[in-house]
Amino acid sequence: MDSLIAASARALAAGDALGALKRVALRDDPPALALRGIAMAQLGEHPRARELLRRAARGFGAHEELARARCVVAEAEVALAVRDLGSSPRSLAAALATLEAHADHANALQARLIAARKLLLLGRLDEAEAALARLDTHGLPPSLAAVAELAAAELALRSLRIEPARAALARAHEAAARARVPALLAEVAEARTALDRPAARRLFAGGEQALRLDEVAALLASDTLVVDACRRGLGVGAAWRPLARRPVLFALARALAEAWPGDIDRETLIACAFHTRRPDESHRARLRVELGRLRALVTELAHIEATARGFVLRPHGERAVVVLAPPIDGDQASLAALLADGAAWSTSALALALGASQRTIQRALLELEAAGRVRSIGQARTRRWLSPPLAAFTTILLLPASLQME
Repeated sequence: MDSLIAASARALAAGDALGALKRVALRDDPPALALRGIAMAQLGEHPRARELLRRAARGFGAHEELARARCVVAEAEVALAVRDLGSSPRSLAAALATLEAHADHANALQARLIAARKLLLLGRLDEAEAALARLDTHGLPPSLAAVAELAAAELALRSLRIEPARAALARAHEAAARARVPALLAEVAEARTALDRPAARRLFAGGEQALRLDEVAALLASDTLVVDACRRGLGVGAAWRPLARRPVLFALARALAEAWPGDIDRETLIACAFHTRRPDESHRARLRVELGRLRALVTELAHIEATARGFVLRPHGERAVVVLAPPIDGDQASLAALLADGAAWSTSALALALGASQRTIQRALLELEAAGRVRSIGQARTRRWLSPPLAAFTTILLLPASLQME
């Protein structure tokens, strides 16, 4: 490695992308192309970065498989940054095998971190937890250790394990301080603010109360019957009844909980569940059927009793009933939460993360765009969607597949 390449690599490790480019900007040999690609990625020029990294990978000879593997990992990092979530994991897995065979532990850890962070974005929390459990950050560069701790903190937050999240964020801050990379320190600081921002709303008769993540965790662990509009279900403590795939039952449960301790009339229940303003006998018959299904589902937690004008929710014992609502309302709340990370998402990546069809995502984006909440850049296949950060609250509870308990 010549002196300019070594100096450029040191500048990149310190987060000085411009300093790295000054040393290799006019060179087209594969090592210089790789460093230029990484520098361009740090400056936010992701399409150019991917092009340079691919050229570098092609430029390395047949006997330079380690260098090619490093380029593949760097390109995978850029793909994650531009939310290209549909790419095959095979090339990254092959690069990881090459790096481990050559005992390049730092870049092997980087590859594993990219795979784990992709799983987090897709909401596959169990797989992400297993991937993070296999990481060994001992003796590695502090910048990588900080990224690993950030991923562990995000996993803990999305599972509402508040104290492990605080500990992981403290370790991430310590590692970022040792790395002395301003962008990394800013990312850790932003992650720590999630603990202090409102994460949900507790609805009750006559008003609402904003709750932080630790308060949400305490509420869910209490003896209160919680109808959770963030996860679409209801439960008491460890007992949980998921209703995410049964929207009519969840609408009925929420309406009954919002009316508690009083009852709610049949016409209002029909409007909430079936979205009609002109109920007839068929709607009333269907209401009886759906309430029967809801009764059977929650029989261990509460009773649903008929009254003169409608129905009332009666929890077992002396329990209170609380509706836990997301910090923002609307059918596109999870979509807005994904876009709030500041990255440019494609509709295909959003559909993959949310488990919805691409056409459904496109319709929702057009509605958000009409409301001025998102904007698009590019055209056709290169079109991406952006949203300003939601600084007033954290979107942890709105992210896809968070707190899966089905």
